[in-house]
Amino acid sequence: MSGDPIVIIGAGPAGLTAALELLRAGRSNIVIFEATGTIGGLSRTVNYKGNRIDIGGHRFFSKSDWVMNWWLDILPMAGDDEPHSLHSAAKVAFLAYQGKTRKLPLTPGTRGNPDQVMLVRDRLSRILFAGRFFDYPLRLSFETASKLGLVRTLMFGLSYLHSRLFPRRPEKTLEDFFINRFGLRLYRQFFKDYTEKVWGRSCTSISAEWGAQRVKSLSIGKAIAHQIRRMFTSKASLKAEQTSLIEHFLYPKFGPGQMWETVAAMLIAKGVAIHMQSRVDGVDLADHGVKTVRIRNAEGELESVSASHVISTMAVRDLVVAMGDAVPEPVRAIASALEYRDFMTVGLLYRKLSRSTSHAYEGRASVPDNWIYIQEPGVKVGRVQIFNNWSPYMTADPDTVWIGLEFFCTEGDALWMESDEALVALAKREIKEIGLGEPEDCEDGVVIRMPKAYPGYYGAYEHFDQVRAFLDPIPNLFLIGRNGMHRYNNQDHSMLSARFAVEAIIANATDKSAIWAVNIDDEYHEEQESRA
Repeated sequence: MSGDPIVIIGAGPAGLTAALELLRAGRSNIVIFEATGTIGGLSRTVNYKGNRIDIGGHRFFSKSDWVMNWWLDILPMAGDDEPHSLHSAAKVAFLAYQGKTRKLPLTPGTRGNPDQVMLVRDRLSRILFAGRFFDYPLRLSFETASKLGLVRTLMFGLSYLHSRLFPRRPEKTLEDFFINRFGLRLYRQFFKDYTEKVWGRSCTSISAEWGAQRVKSLSIGKAIAHQIRRMFTSKASLKAEQTSLIEHFLYPKFGPGQMWETVAAMLIAKGVAIHMQSRVDGVDLADHGVKTVRIRNAEGELESVSASHVISTMAVRDLVVAMGDAVPEPVRAIASALEYRDFMTVGLLYRKLSRSTSHAYEGRASVPDNWIYIQEPGVKVGRVQIFNNWSPYMTADPDTVWIGLEFFCTEGDALWMESDEALVALAKREIKEIGLGEPEDCEDGVVIRMPKAYPGYYGAYEHFDQVRAFLDPIPNLFLIGRNGMHRYNNQDHSMLSARFAVEAIIANATDKSAIWAVNIDDEYHEEQESRA
């Protein structure tokens, strides 16, 4: 078995990070199998007629210094001659916030290439509700209170106090989680409808564990403490806070897929084989772990590959199915019932956005957001991305506006099965309805479907520990990434899970606890407190 390759299933952030870390550790016998024809998984970039789509939006920042340095090693920060990146002072402040002064290594092959860089970009995300913009995450501020109105603000406050005096115990569901932290009224106003649009089911049927992983550091109590602290913070400290990750983030010049396409090219140059359109058809277990992986290649032929180790990013549900009768029937039943939420991005190209609803944008002639969370009733769209604001190089023509509408659905449901033409028409109608653009200003559109975008924290997930209890003891099998772990990981979490899997393999260890500890104690990425 020692002469067999390390097999990596999936060429997304987790799989590619694992491959590069194995190379850096001196392992070269590595093979990657990717089921699709594209690199990057959920972090890929789709190029449509020179207009690029970021699937879901990927701000490149992390609380992990290791991840930040890893990214900058692949794509160094753009120089001050780059017109669309922030200049030296903002860059220094941005990196200083990360906790240390960095020596930024440049990877050979990217040095001096003006296109192989990361831009430092402004960050802005907001909620569109009742025709007005609110901060995202929602902040307790005079501006927020003035938009909501005095009576509504007081009612929210009283509701929050009630939730603090009489919290829901035990905290089992996502509804319990939100109400305990925000109160019933604020939950119903800003969390309930949007969350149920995302997941397609009631918050009462979703585990509180999802909230614990995604929004656990947010609460009204923390917002109040934050505002009080700001009242007694010096101007210098406030200035430092403005340069935090709340304000800026790194972003590859041509979208997140550029990062992973660059990594893939580096791996291939070092002799790593990446087989595209090669889907796992079977996984054979023996006494000492995974023995072979059966692959259905692009030509439809079946081949068996012996493996010393297997690093899997494929959906747990599919992995267990591929193992067949080697898995006890109760575990197979649980894994087969695991659910996922899918989504579609509809890209629309506009000559301009609407000026008729400028009141919704506080007088702005253009919309500066990276993405907008849509809380308006009567529309299916959940979020709108404005790709120009991620990077100006995401558009083929800088005089156009390239946006993406995200629709949450389930593979095979009525929305998923709509034709591309019908979905583009729906997107244009909804953009008009929320006041962002007029149909006659739309020049083109495209639909991108993304299955298994979100692992579901409901249904059979309640018994996921039994699936893990079967898979973890397999000594040479390592589950990493979002779908590999059936966990709502961010891109950096997936990379960290890959790092710990590689460290275990190099150490000839079989303990998987470090991998599963990723994204347990991390805080919500949208909001970071000043370290000043």
